[in-house]
Amino acid sequence: MPGDGAARMRALARRALYDPQGPLTRDLLQEPGRFGLGRVPARLRPDATTTVVCGFCSTGCGLTVHLRDGQAVNLSPTTEHPVNLGMACPKGWQALAPLRAPDRATAPLLRNARGRQEPVSWEVALQTMTARFKAIQAAHGDAAVAFISSGQIVSEEMALLGALAKFGMGMIHGDGNTRQCMATAVTAYKQAFGFDAPPFTYADFEESDVIVLVGSNLCIAHPIMWERICRNRRRPAIIVVDPRKTETAMAATHHLPLRPKSDLVLLYGLARLLCDSGALDEAFIAKSTRDFPAFRDHLSAFPLARVAAETGLPVAQLEDVAALLGPGRRVSYWWTMGVNQGHEAVRTAQAIINLALLGGHIGKPGTGANSITGQCNAMGSRLYSNTTNLLGGHDFTDAGDRRKIAAATGIPEDRITREPSLAYDQIVERILARSIRGLWIIGTNPAHSWINQRDFHDILGRLDFLVVQDMYATTETARRADLVLPAAGWGEKDGTFINSERRIGLVKKVARPPGQALADFHIFRLVAEAWGCGDMFRDWATPAAVFQIMKRCSQDQPCDITGIDGYEMIDRAGGIQWPLPAGSSPPAAERRLFADGVFFHPDGRARFVFEAPRPPPERISDEFPFVLLTGRGSSSQWHTQTRTSKSALLRRLYPRDLHVEINPADAAPRGIGPGEWVEVSSPRGAISARAFITHGIQPGQLFVAMHDETMNRLTFPAFDPESRQPAYKHCAASVRRLTPGDAAGG
Repeated sequence: MPGDGAARMRALARRALYDPQGPLTRDLLQEPGRFGLGRVPARLRPDATTTVVCGFCSTGCGLTVHLRDGQAVNLSPTTEHPVNLGMACPKGWQALAPLRAPDRATAPLLRNARGRQEPVSWEVALQTMTARFKAIQAAHGDAAVAFISSGQIVSEEMALLGALAKFGMGMIHGDGNTRQCMATAVTAYKQAFGFDAPPFTYADFEESDVIVLVGSNLCIAHPIMWERICRNRRRPAIIVVDPRKTETAMAATHHLPLRPKSDLVLLYGLARLLCDSGALDEAFIAKSTRDFPAFRDHLSAFPLARVAAETGLPVAQLEDVAALLGPGRRVSYWWTMGVNQGHEAVRTAQAIINLALLGGHIGKPGTGANSITGQCNAMGSRLYSNTTNLLGGHDFTDAGDRRKIAAATGIPEDRITREPSLAYDQIVERILARSIRGLWIIGTNPAHSWINQRDFHDILGRLDFLVVQDMYATTETARRADLVLPAAGWGEKDGTFINSERRIGLVKKVARPPGQALADFHIFRLVAEAWGCGDMFRDWATPAAVFQIMKRCSQDQPCDITGIDGYEMIDRAGGIQWPLPAGSSPPAAERRLFADGVFFHPDGRARFVFEAPRPPPERISDEFPFVLLTGRGSSSQWHTQTRTSKSALLRRLYPRDLHVEINPADAAPRGIGPGEWVEVSSPRGAISARAFITHGIQPGQLFVAMHDETMNRLTFPAFDPESRQPAYKHCAASVRRLTPGDAAGG
């Protein structure tokens, strides 16, 4: 809507609520900016530029947004930003395109008696939501309503949602889609280090002598991080552990194409080689670790012959790689979803950590056991969403922590939940059992992304009331909703993200949300008022105010950020890594943890954590003789493509049709030629895809990109027992050529 005068804002507020006499409308007319309906902030003058952090992956690149008449018209990578140094991937260049999509949700939609979603006022939407959820709780208990949130909203929204749902609305259970990407790393770090603490900074990519990438196609999934490797002048050895010959593996000096899900055996085998050869930092192990003797005894079960047989890797290659990992070099270990999304993922991540501990490769330049995050604000979700822990990395079950959070937030202590939430998959199980009957989904699309999709669609149908809050009413999940709440997106609101290297960066409002869409923050404020607990959140009036609450929650924690004054300080610095306690010197641009060899357990020592490997829960068979692998398809695709599909340019950069990678030795006897339609099946269903015949995939394996809406019809619902993260990366499958009489095209 052109112009930003007060009369126009009042008119927009009226249209947003339909009912100009309703109490929510009166509040909006008195304070339109409070609910995100006002102008783009005055600090962003017409025809100016401003730097924001990107809203796609966890890299956290700086983007310079160019404004005309106060509205964002274009963007470019920020030259001096400490993360991306003037570089951007295709998604970053197209970050504004999703905001302009014609299918944006622009009004609340309520399913009517005929089963169709129809526009209603915000007043009706909020009254209906609160009435239905309260009725469910009255009949079945507070725990009968739950929420699923996102790693793609700002930290201040996460904190407000978690506090509102659990302390204001009485929900006990709420989890985030961060469970699908980062729960493994969270659990591994907590058990090994005493806190969820990725130790690295991106400068370590440029300062390593040896870079070990496990289950990471960094070129595609995190292109700017790969660019940082390309800037390394130390001519590093690059070791890629991946069954596929990915783009990253092709550029590596060493590729270990191990059998799928034999990672744990491989890592234990490498650790044994280091122990047997004495390539250990014995001083570091003695000073900074616990349980090394038990770990060394555990390794006796992994002689080279066993490791070679189970991984399919030659003994000579194992010995060559182990020779690079001793304490005389700067060795950094990096992992992402190929590790995190597995049936024994936490122990695999900890096996990587163990290797870093053996060599003393922690806390020094070019070192670290480094988890690369998935979503733009998964780290914010890990610390501030009230899902995996109480705000600021605290414990719901600890009375002292509850008192501290009550004082920091102004919320009465008796309202602070004492019971940790169920994990995502356990919430789903409770819905199946009909003990959870109401669900609020915010900023995520589980009808596409959740494992074993057909069962999940059936489970959604068992709910009494489903609310979906999203930018688009067209997602697979929003189409299932009883109520859709239209939300603003990245670039249409203010707040902070925390990237993989713990850097807190700013998101700014550089565009107005369309129609009646509101920032998630303001929707949560409206829900609080409609629920009747608005007084509890009077001090949570703006994102900036909530950031101050987050600071108080972080005090004396490993993630302490009490030394950050506020948004302007973050803006000037180009982002600030935690921790930064009050009284700290001005922060350096790049900071890593554990330089003093002291960890966050009470005794200051890191733990060696280990366990015997287990076979994958679904085995191949005569009917399903292939192992199906999944992963990212291209650097221009993102998750369920809810946003990247809105860009015509990005759509041109990846194939129009879904493809399955298959080795020539498997394609030929099945009569499958390049580009032909095939059916890929698992015990749970079948999809259609075009055959991409390549030596990049090993015989007996298939690979399908994760982004297509049909993909999770196939995946097997296995979960790591420690982190409850889904194991997307391995299931049994078959493939056959489709004949002209078969349905094709998936």
